[in-house]
Amino acid sequence: MIYIPSRMGQLNRRALLRQLQKLGVASRAELAKSLGMSQPTAGKIVDELLALDVLEEVEVPPLNGKEHSSNGGMDNVQRGRPGRQLRLNQSSAKLLGIQLGVNETAIAGLSLAVADEDEWHFTFNIGSADASPAKIWEQKLRGAAKKLGGEDFLGVLLSVPGVVDEASNRILFSPNIHWTEKADLAAIVRRVWDVPVLLVQEERVLALGHHVAHPDCEDFLLVDFGEGVGGAIIVQGKPLANPLPISGEIGHTPVPGNRRKCGCGAVGCMETLVSLRGLLESFSASNSRQENSWAELRESISKNGIPPWLAQALAAAAAAIAGALNVLGQRRVVITGSLTELPPAVVEHLSRAIQSGAMWARFGDVECVAAPRRRTAGLVAMGIDRLIVPDSSP
Repeated sequence: MIYIPSRMGQLNRRALLRQLQKLGVASRAELAKSLGMSQPTAGKIVDELLALDVLEEVEVPPLNGKEHSSNGGMDNVQRGRPGRQLRLNQSSAKLLGIQLGVNETAIAGLSLAVADEDEWHFTFNIGSADASPAKIWEQKLRGAAKKLGGEDFLGVLLSVPGVVDEASNRILFSPNIHWTEKADLAAIVRRVWDVPVLLVQEERVLALGHHVAHPDCEDFLLVDFGEGVGGAIIVQGKPLANPLPISGEIGHTPVPGNRRKCGCGAVGCMETLVSLRGLLESFSASNSRQENSWAELRESISKNGIPPWLAQALAAAAAAIAGALNVLGQRRVVITGSLTELPPAVVEHLSRAIQSGAMWARFGDVECVAAPRRRTAGLVAMGIDRLIVPDSSP
């Protein structure tokens, strides 16, 4: 491919920002060397990003006449002279992150160097009032905006469930939050914060967040269990591109013999067995009680192990996940969400079942790991790629 200068400049900016995401702190010389750039080119990009307040300089005091470099070595410096290092701006919130969930909306101002764990500043739910959910949601957003104050955000990243057309900023289908299909969420948010707004499918956000936390893990399938079950695929460190605005809908894989009706309108979807609601429904049915809590399910598994009904549900999930691995040519699975809140034996059981159905397990290792949700890290990564240094290709 032949790159025009403006396109090449954006690629270099992206590469430098991603390198700083990995290193945390680095000097101009270290960035240039690690990226194979000339120092003048790297220096020009750094100056541009400093002017935009995307990067910031910090002084690292020397230690006994030597200074630790970001690569773990020791660089000789003049005794007592602080070194000038670069990092992503973490002194102020540059992006606004919003997570729209089935029951709750969470909001946080995000610096470009996010913490390992999600930290939301405000949460609210819209209840079950007869009024328009979209209007109530907008009112709640305005209340949150007043509490946040006058932050100068570069843009808003809105994480949403369902089938999302990110190019047109629309939710095409949301099995568990149908009102969002008719509402123009981006327009609502822009009325509250007059900045660019991007809708991002929530599992894609989680997958990007995991990659930010583990940059060496460049190829994997993430499956998140919660109110629904969804997946996202990362290939060579990037979300898999699709010709259609749909992917990772692993929770809507039909399970033979399952007669439960799903929010998508179909009967027998896998997520009706292993979502939060599905698991609690099966647990209550197994002990003839009208309703059970999540804490009671966790305690029961801790005391009695995995019951037959749960083993069957996990087998259904594993079959869908193993099938996806076989089609995608992947060997790593990252499990996030509610299953990771249960005793470790649950994810271990799921992992063994996935390995038994994954063809690659006959030739090599198939990894299945539990991980925390890193939504804010994923939102920041998406903001850097699509707002701060957007792709300038035609």
